[in-house]
Amino acid sequence: MGVAAAKRWTFSGLIALMLLELLWELVLAPLPGGRWLAVKALPLAFILPSLARGKRKARQWLALLTPWYFAEALVRALTEPGRHALVAGMAAIIAALTFAAVLQSFRAERRAT
Repeated sequence: MGVAAAKRWTFSGLIALMLLELLWELVLAPLPGGRWLAVKALPLAFILPSLARGKRKARQWLALLTPWYFAEALVRALTEPGRHALVAGMAAIIAALTFAAVLQSFRAERRAT
């Protein structure tokens, strides 16, 4: 996979994770009184403009953040019932794929230089 393709996958993963985090807490499986949990998508939104410009620092920040989103989703997938667990499982998969895409973009960039 080339550098450009890896960066596109990273950007797509960020968009997917950010949208799912928002939808998870607002529409798909909101916890009673937990709508404020949608705020957890804000750090991803702050990274979005820099990542769109292809900044390496944004990918570094994303590499630091995605394991936290993966961990939170995995815990909720294993502890919550029904559709809450399903949405959490989807978030865990997207976070893991986004993290893999970020790592691949670093590898591809290193190989290209």
